[in-house]
Amino acid sequence: MAQIIIDKRNGELAFRLERLENLSQFDHLQRKNYYSLILLNSSNYTLNVDVSSYELEGNQMICLSPYQPFMITSEESCSGWLLNFHPDFFCTYRHQNEVETEGVLFNNFHGLPHFKISKEVLFFNLIDQISKEMDRDSIAQHEVLVAFLKVFLIEALRQKKEFDANIVPRISDGQSEILQNLVDAIEKKYSELHSPSEYADILCVSPKTLAGVVKKYLNQTPSILISNRIIIEAKRELYLTSKPLKQIAANLGYDDEFYFSRFFKKKVGVSPDVYRKTVGFAKLDQL
Repeated sequence: MAQIIIDKRNGELAFRLERLENLSQFDHLQRKNYYSLILLNSSNYTLNVDVSSYELEGNQMICLSPYQPFMITSEESCSGWLLNFHPDFFCTYRHQNEVETEGVLFNNFHGLPHFKISKEVLFFNLIDQISKEMDRDSIAQHEVLVAFLKVFLIEALRQKKEFDANIVPRISDGQSEILQNLVDAIEKKYSELHSPSEYADILCVSPKTLAGVVKKYLNQTPSILISNRIIIEAKRELYLTSKPLKQIAANLGYDDEFYFSRFFKKKVGVSPDVYRKTVGFAKLDQL
């Protein structure tokens, strides 16, 4: 049964905790305008996020950003927990200096959207405390739940970084250097260079070699990596600022704001205007 807190200002979901007995609610592609943390335990299940598919097993945490498309399926029984929070409830950008979720748990343009849990008891203890607090409906409940959420996210960050560190040694051949150089180059040049061939030139490799490396290690394409990084910055600008779309588009290297708007909608599923109204700046000043 789900425990839900509704934002009284707009009637939208602010915070939710739900015990999962199966994956039926995730068996179709969906996009939500809030963050999702999903803890699952099963022998085998399939996670589809954006355009990538992952075969998972055991205790895993899945971390999803607002409007990130996903679905989860399994032919076996699966249980776990679902925790949702809207950016109005807890602004990850504003608290980035305290809890560095962006770029690790959420909006990581080249990393995995999941990690294997090594210390699940810590999360279960926090979930129990969150559940009890939601039942109380007492004074300063929002502040208490935010405190628990921060601890939850910090522990998730620690375990995610540990998980990422453990998989790095597997990427040990010479091609891994090309991948790392590509990630670094995209981070520096995403607002200027949008074509994989331009990055191939920078790295002094052929576009075919670059595509092969990205496919091998990330099961994606260079174009997807580049566009993902652009969209992450666009979301940040839409969330945190009141800049007009034309200015945001120009800052990201797009002279035509209408072309950029179509690009954004194709990637995110909603227009920049809808994203800003349901997730971003239109609500930020009320926090």
